[in-house]
Amino acid sequence: MAKAIMAAPRDAYGKTLVELGKENRDIVVLDADLSKSTRTIFFAREFPERFFDCGIAEQNMIGIASGLAASGKTAFTSSFAVFTPGRCFDQIRISAALPHLNIKVVATHGGISVGEDGASHQAIEDFALACAIPGMRVIVPTDAVETAQVIREAANIGGPFYIRLPRSSVPLIHSDSYHFELGKSAPLREGKDITIIAAGVMVSAALQAAAELEKDGVDCRVLSMPTLKPIDEGAIIKAARETGAIVTAEEHSKFGGLGSIVSQAVTKNSPVPMSMIAINDIFAESGKPAQLLQKYGLTAVDIKREVISTISRK
Repeated sequence: MAKAIMAAPRDAYGKTLVELGKENRDIVVLDADLSKSTRTIFFAREFPERFFDCGIAEQNMIGIASGLAASGKTAFTSSFAVFTPGRCFDQIRISAALPHLNIKVVATHGGISVGEDGASHQAIEDFALACAIPGMRVIVPTDAVETAQVIREAANIGGPFYIRLPRSSVPLIHSDSYHFELGKSAPLREGKDITIIAAGVMVSAALQAAAELEKDGVDCRVLSMPTLKPIDEGAIIKAARETGAIVTAEEHSKFGGLGSIVSQAVTKNSPVPMSMIAINDIFAESGKPAQLLQKYGLTAVDIKREVISTISRK
């Protein structure tokens, strides 16, 4: 098997912001003293007059962005996922979402793969927080290719977005011919025995698990679900009816994320055996990203084990 090509989604984010800035003078970017980490520094260097470093003050950042958006600008705001929406939930809810302003909250360093920074910097609740806000579109790109397209899509569609990116480089899943569509899943592998629905960094683990299960005679369908809200309910129902079992995989708490959203569609429309690969009701510790993913059950091995268990309940 060829070695996977790795790329950082946050790099794609920063570069795409620069492209958008050249195309549209109404694009503005705000950061909370983390521009080197979030990669908004690319935009700051190119367009210093349209970049605003708000300091370690995410609440104020959203307030300033709201004013800019109310004045006709398209405002991209960035910090770590644990800080936005975590630190500024009320401001996002009231100042950005309630008036349906053109604010794009792009958070990097999502999940426990942040690594050594530990629980204080590991966002495992952000999907739940963002999805609960009325009118908020919530997207978790799979790789750098999809990230670039998601950022462009968000810039072209009015209203608030929450977009979560990882800290690390991840395998490239999509080719340049791929086309992201808001609210649609991406079928990556056909299968008839069970469907794995994965988001973000867990997509590559899902594909690895499916490839290993094929050797054991298990035919897995794999769906990448970059848009958590609005969810691709049609693809979920189709998968449930055609494969008869579903396993979800996400780098997030098992409460309020991908698994919860998928289960709502499944139980309402086509109840089938279902399991979730997610973080249990626990804060993670400090460690290397790979070690943490293994310790907290977010690997291809864990997905494979859960697939076999779920199929046994069909």
